[in-house]
Amino acid sequence: MPTKIPHTWILIADSARAHVVASARPGAGLKIVPGSDIRHDHAPTRAIGSDRPGRSRESVGGSRHALAPRIDWHRQQKEEFARAVAKKLDADAARGRFERLVLVAPPGTLGEIRAQLKATTLKRITAEINKDLTHVPIPELAAHLEETVKV
Repeated sequence: MPTKIPHTWILIADSARAHVVASARPGAGLKIVPGSDIRHDHAPTRAIGSDRPGRSRESVGGSRHALAPRIDWHRQQKEEFARAVAKKLDADAARGRFERLVLVAPPGTLGEIRAQLKATTLKRITAEINKDLTHVPIPELAAHLEETVKV
């Protein structure tokens, strides 16, 4: 027999790690959702792209210039992470694992994740908090969320 589905999921994320805590009802407290931890190690630029940008010569004269990279590798990694988080949330929403969703992340990450979510998952969002709470221990999360969410 399946276990009771927590009603509200709260995604706690930044640009490189995320996890979900659940609240079955107000006053029940928060519990980590097993298997919800997503981590993405951002490699340093030197490990992602070339060490030095390409060079070009002026059409007139002999001076040379460095070319600006066309790709912001860190931005690309953050977007890939947001897609992975959104894909997992979409799959869990489709399976009916939660009724309501609260997103907690810094503004940039929050926007990137929201932009990747399917419409059916977006409808379940009841609140958004523009904060990075990834380093806050689970027992202390309720104090940070109490103004927005009853946990």
